[in-house]
Amino acid sequence: MITRSIYIGNPAYLKLKDEQMKILCPETKTEKGSVPVEDLGLLMLDHYQITISHNLIQKMMGNNVVVVSCDTHHLPHGIMLPLYGHTEHSDRVKDQLEASEPLKKQLWKQTVECKIENQKNVLMKLGNYYEPMLEYQRSVKSGDVTNMEGIAAQHYWKYLISLDFLRQRFGDSPNQFFNFGYAVLRSIVARAIVETGLLPVLGIFHKNKYNPYCLADDLMEPYRPFIDVLVMQWLQMNSETEELTKEFKAYILQIATKDVRIDDKTRPLLVAVKITASSLYKCYTGEKRLISYPELL
Repeated sequence: MITRSIYIGNPAYLKLKDEQMKILCPETKTEKGSVPVEDLGLLMLDHYQITISHNLIQKMMGNNVVVVSCDTHHLPHGIMLPLYGHTEHSDRVKDQLEASEPLKKQLWKQTVECKIENQKNVLMKLGNYYEPMLEYQRSVKSGDVTNMEGIAAQHYWKYLISLDFLRQRFGDSPNQFFNFGYAVLRSIVARAIVETGLLPVLGIFHKNKYNPYCLADDLMEPYRPFIDVLVMQWLQMNSETEELTKEFKAYILQIATKDVRIDDKTRPLLVAVKITASSLYKCYTGEKRLISYPELL
């Protein structure tokens, strides 16, 4: 079932009634809308005057809904997920812990190759200079020891935005648009990992004692170009603004239902991410050798 992504950017009181999330005016308690909890996949809260009942939180955790909380800059600041989302959680974590380093290096090699492939296709789609990406993709080694991911990224961002553009978390515009999109994508990927029964903290490449979502940062890499396409389309239509408007956020949340090609079938991105996470587990058990990643056609 395709779940919905809901953005709330005004004062609101959220509660559970009749298996639905009720959205009420905090002052008058009049109902502004409702959504069945079973239809929710992601809920983004972007206002300090939002109150949410504990009963609703528990219901959402039971349905693997990811709740994203935004900060004073209206950027995603934290996510809430259930501790586990699969009945075989302990067995699956055991398989994840026992994955060998050579296996993880090969899986990371494939991940980088798929990311560069999709970045190349973004440049092709926009009619930009993409040819060096072909050689970068062919040169990826096990574990990406020669950092082809970084070398390809330098070319990609120069010819996606401009020759003097620097892709940074706190950099100049339009960095903020990409940052917001990636934060939403990260939440979607983390949800799929938990739902698959894996620990998001144990990555195949990313290792950072301060990062609880290393595996999400791994698996989202080939999906980043899908965000890039959406952002570039937005910038073309709204070239005068540098503000993260509510309209932009609602626009980016559409990413969950955007069609992607994975395993020779067209699937919504939210479903494709779950396929990716499930295929990773099968790689851990030896059932598969390659992770299923999407193609940006």
